[in-house]
Amino acid sequence: MTDRKIVLITGASSGIGAATARRLAADGHHVVLGARRVDRLAALAQEIRDAGGTVDHHELDVTDVDSVRAFVALAADAHGRIDVLVNNAGVMPLSRLDALRVDEWNQMIDVNLRGTLHGIAAVLPHMRTQGSGHVVNVASTSGHRVDPTAAVYCATKFAVRALSEGLRQESQDIRVTVISPGFTHSELADHGGDPDVRAAVQAATKQLAIPASAVADAIGYAIGQPVNVDVSEIIVRPTAQG
Repeated sequence: MTDRKIVLITGASSGIGAATARRLAADGHHVVLGARRVDRLAALAQEIRDAGGTVDHHELDVTDVDSVRAFVALAADAHGRIDVLVNNAGVMPLSRLDALRVDEWNQMIDVNLRGTLHGIAAVLPHMRTQGSGHVVNVASTSGHRVDPTAAVYCATKFAVRALSEGLRQESQDIRVTVISPGFTHSELADHGGDPDVRAAVQAATKQLAIPASAVADAIGYAIGQPVNVDVSEIIVRPTAQG
């Protein structure tokens, strides 16, 4: 591959992150995987190597800015550059606001929004020095509409779109892409939130969801464009999703 890139992926142990790692490694890029579940990362890394790809993996907590800086520094030291960051790590414990699940509100802010900002802060100096780079932020169709039980989740994803547009406008040599998936097969709906809401989302996901590989394909498309082409946003959702 003539345009082999060093691609960092957060939240890479499952779902969209893992699918993106497989897709980009198959495209010939070197992927650097980060997540808290290092056993899952190790298994995925071995799978990629067995398929002929190249990969590194490191423990990563996107809510900890020092962890993110260390993750990026390890990649920069090992490979001499950072071409792409895929800010994918996210959580979605859904509930009505009057349920007052404040700890889960803060968790969504910390992972979905602050984690994205930590990633940008860590890679931006490297990309500025290089004079090139690409930041891919995974948002959601929930960043385009607000639904009951999802107010805080939607707020974090609206915010990801806003900061992405701000970064794009500030950057003449760094590409910025927002990927907004709809219902997608992943573990996102399996943890936290109101149990009844979680069950409803899981049922809708089972009925409607597209594979995580469909979102990975969109990310691969954006990354694969010529350097002077910035794919600003892609929405990928099931045809049947309202």
